[in-house]
Amino acid sequence: MTSRAPVVGFDLDMTLIDSRPGIHACYQALAARTGTYIDCDLVVTRLGPPLEEELANWFPAERVAPMADLYREMYPTHAITGTLAMPGAREAVAAVRELGGRAVVVTAKYEPNAKLHLEHLRIDADAVVGNLWAEQKAEALREHGASVYVGDHVGDVRGARTAHAYSVAVTTGPCSAAELRDAGADVVLSGLTEFPAWLRDHTSA
Repeated sequence: MTSRAPVVGFDLDMTLIDSRPGIHACYQALAARTGTYIDCDLVVTRLGPPLEEELANWFPAERVAPMADLYREMYPTHAITGTLAMPGAREAVAAVRELGGRAVVVTAKYEPNAKLHLEHLRIDADAVVGNLWAEQKAEALREHGASVYVGDHVGDVRGARTAHAYSVAVTTGPCSAAELRDAGADVVLSGLTEFPAWLRDHTSA
């Protein structure tokens, strides 16, 4: 990474955005529409993995794919306006830009819905790549030349390491600092409010 033009990848859910209220509302709507019990409070404690993995806890295998399609269809109506930017999210992206760099969002979320979140919250990423989880995220990180990837889940750490990118983990999601370090994170921050200072130090080192 050059000191002038870093390319930094960011995860979305629980890294840049607190999507728990919106996802909770969307699962409630899905439960009501399908007549299926879903513990929505439990669901939002384990965000990160692909949607299908969560739905498999509530629907038989043959219904997971159609339920995923239905959830994604319902998502813009129920999940966008209730979602908040994480503290420091806009400032973290701005810090990359101030160094002449690019901010790329790489997420497991359905890409059109990821873009809706960023547009609604005015988080101005240079590129958004969806539908990638854990090691799969390395595909997009390599394509965009990202040398740093910021995420809240051990899956994000695995993605960064697979891409040979510096893994910056934040403890704003479901994984503890110890879990993130054990997964191989290079640095663990309490949140994105600490990221701009870290990035300036990292790029000048």
